Amino acid sequence: MGPEEPEQNITHMDASLYKAAVEGNIEEFNNKQGPQLESLKTPNHDNVLHLNLATQENATLLFNIFLSIIKFFPVLYGCFSPPMRDLITIIRGEKRSDFIEQILSKCPSMLLQTNAKGQTPLHVAARYGHSAIVKLLIKSCAKARDGDLEKLGMDEVNAVRGMLRIRDQESNTALHEAARCGKVEVVKALLEFEEPDFPYSANKKQETPLYIAARRGDGGMLSILLDKSKSTAHGGPHGRTALHAAAMAGDAGSSIFKRGGAEIVYGSVRNLMELEGAFGITPQEAHNTLRSKKQHQKQKQIKELLEELENDQVAEEPVRHFRLPNVSTERLEAIRNTHLIVAALIATVTFAAAITVPGGLESEKGSKQGTPFLIHEAAFKVFVVTNALAFIFSVSALFIYFGVLDILLSRFKFWRQTVLYRTRSVSGLLGYATLAMMIAFSTGSYVVLKPSHGLAIVSYLICPAFFFVLHLTIFDYYITKILFHR
Repeated sequence: MGPEEPEQNITHMDASLYKAAVEGNIEEFNNKQGPQLESLKTPNHDNVLHLNLATQENATLLFNIFLSIIKFFPVLYGCFSPPMRDLITIIRGEKRSDFIEQILSKCPSMLLQTNAKGQTPLHVAARYGHSAIVKLLIKSCAKARDGDLEKLGMDEVNAVRGMLRIRDQESNTALHEAARCGKVEVVKALLEFEEPDFPYSANKKQETPLYIAARRGDGGMLSILLDKSKSTAHGGPHGRTALHAAAMAGDAGSSIFKRGGAEIVYGSVRNLMELEGAFGITPQEAHNTLRSKKQHQKQKQIKELLEELENDQVAEEPVRHFRLPNVSTERLEAIRNTHLIVAALIATVTFAAAITVPGGLESEKGSKQGTPFLIHEAAFKVFVVTNALAFIFSVSALFIYFGVLDILLSRFKFWRQTVLYRTRSVSGLLGYATLAMMIAFSTGSYVVLKPSHGLAIVSYLICPAFFFVLHLTIFDYYITKILFHR
């Protein structure tokens, strides 16, 4: 279903109405009737609902920034993400729901109005993850009695489905927007009233919602889309499918490839996974054997096949290296020993720096005895914080490797299966520790050498020099690769 053309009868909002729409101040619109509200637009043809839904509150913006930071720490992200997302939904929903409900009661036609991009308010709500608002818009479209969405007649259900299927100028539905932005709760709400067999075809970029979710590597959203929808639409650009995107995304493949030979019930995806190659091995079987130690014979066969493919060429170009997931015990032990040495060195250096602080301590007897001379300097405070962070990261790495957690958690299966992941996590911890130690050294040198302008500038340039050398190394690698390995 295509988007409606923007209305020609337009009254541009003044500054006060624009601000009221953004802030959800209904009092400014109380003297406006239906036709007047319907004609209120911005130069981009956004109506009052578009503006309000596209605005993020300061609190939710801070929460989203925090979640984006801790996403690099999977354990923390798994603990904090669900409750914080629930809190964000509550913060978003309370005042906004009341405002939107009152606006729609004055002018119901605004629900299906489109802006210059052909997007309805539902598109905007889906993009920004307003799951409670998405349900409210669906309820308003269905005109549900007493807000009961479970007792809708076919006319109301068809009206809702018509709104869900509206496409913007890029042929995106609200489901495309929600999948692209990773809004899982919104996807659930959108699929609740959709026909399981309805094919959500590709947008102008040849992307289906399933392909978009697979490309993002969002396993949770993939599972919902595959469970709720029986559509076979799984294509993407350049002839790729959702399976290609999931394979390239890494962890997302676990939502499609089930371990241990479990039955796959995802329609056309199952057909792709059960398609045997020339060696009689299916993608599902290859996925299982490469991650299991039980089927040694086929595991060896698949490895030999991958090694053979690595040495082959396609269109006179070498096939890229296949990264096999198996790492030898000797290799893991060598990495562990290296990590232990680095972590111990960083912990020792940072501990010594914390005791012998730059600038020395007050020696005169009194209330300030033992207090650092430079305690009020901003650079000194940065030194203390970054030095403490480096110490925490390095000690955390030592704590993981010294087997304390092994004693506590060895009985649990998940702990035994995360050896490789823990090694990678420790690598990340030591990387952060090194960075923090380098900043601590730079600020500690600066606060002591500040009276000498020349030396202070040199110490100040330590951090920029570090990042310059790092980027130069990476840049040099890619230049060499382009010039000599084309």
